[in-house]
Amino acid sequence: MSSRQGKAVLLNAPNTPAVVEDILVDPPGPNEVLVRIVASGVCHTDLTVKKLEGMGMPFPIVLGHEGAGYVEEVGEGVTHLAPGDPVVLAYRAPCEQCPACRRGDPRHCYVALRPKQRIHRKRDGALCSQVLRCGTFSTYTVVHAKAAIKMPSDMPLDKACLIACGVVTGVGATFNTTPVFAGSRVAVIGCGGVGLSVIQGAKLAHARQIIAVDINPTKLEWARKFGATHTVNARETDPVAAVRSLTEDGYDGGVEFAFEATGIPSCIEQAVRMLAYGGTATTIGLPAATDSVTLNLGDMATGVYWNKAALRVCHAGDTLPSHDFPLLAQLYLQKQLNLDDMVTRIIGLEDVEDAFHEMETGNVIRSVIKLPA
Repeated sequence: MSSRQGKAVLLNAPNTPAVVEDILVDPPGPNEVLVRIVASGVCHTDLTVKKLEGMGMPFPIVLGHEGAGYVEEVGEGVTHLAPGDPVVLAYRAPCEQCPACRRGDPRHCYVALRPKQRIHRKRDGALCSQVLRCGTFSTYTVVHAKAAIKMPSDMPLDKACLIACGVVTGVGATFNTTPVFAGSRVAVIGCGGVGLSVIQGAKLAHARQIIAVDINPTKLEWARKFGATHTVNARETDPVAAVRSLTEDGYDGGVEFAFEATGIPSCIEQAVRMLAYGGTATTIGLPAATDSVTLNLGDMATGVYWNKAALRVCHAGDTLPSHDFPLLAQLYLQKQLNLDDMVTRIIGLEDVEDAFHEMETGNVIRSVIKLPA
């Protein structure tokens, strides 16, 4: 088939605004699918790509990676999808070839499957990069067929798109990276979209105490709505002391699980110091290249050695999309996972720059781009 014309939000050069431009999208190649996007969440990673001047990708760049839509066309060899199928796009489809995949651990795949570049800027034919192999701030995109995960027919795609990154990262942190057990105590530092998803995951795992920590009172209110049993305003009090006080059990207090969803080094240090004996801290937020943390070893109550503390790293919820995405969709349809209240604003492609501004300065969980279905 011939190329399709559409529109996309492009970064054309470093230190320039994201703009809507006409694009041409080539047909999918072998093991690829062309998807008509109908909804995409605006994730902080997209803003990070802009701030870091493309994060190593050649310009122009199609932004967006938290997308859902309908399969329009399938490439050679694709048998599990057909035109018209509703899908959510994953950016971590396992490669099946790396050491982790070969040892039967696709959740820790080293290299995700990727499509060939199929999107061109119309005005000059320039080949576009796609953020995290997706490029969902667009009317059309092409992805590897195993990265397009079929959704139930009754799953609304303007909610399903959130599963692709923020939700699976947070819930996956509690299900896959560091499985939370029933009756445990959990602290969550940072209550944006990912942190709120951690809270939902801990609730689904039947944690008995979920303590939300943030400096924004609005976000702490959101945390209560999504399942936090206690909140701590870290601007008003020492969050480590507050968490340990709330969990005092005669053994110095502390939580079995602490999740950091900010990317701020001091918050990682706080997460470790919040742990009960033998607890695990999990860092989720994206750090800068020069970030480092200092961990005390010898303190009898909070030191890593005597408290037998563990530290884990969560990448995208260590997700296996073919399993996890349908599971999260089913939890939503069963009213166990709240995606409706995570959508703060509905916007168009032309509103992405404003959404980035709101992300930094306003009280927003997710802005969702909606395109005609």
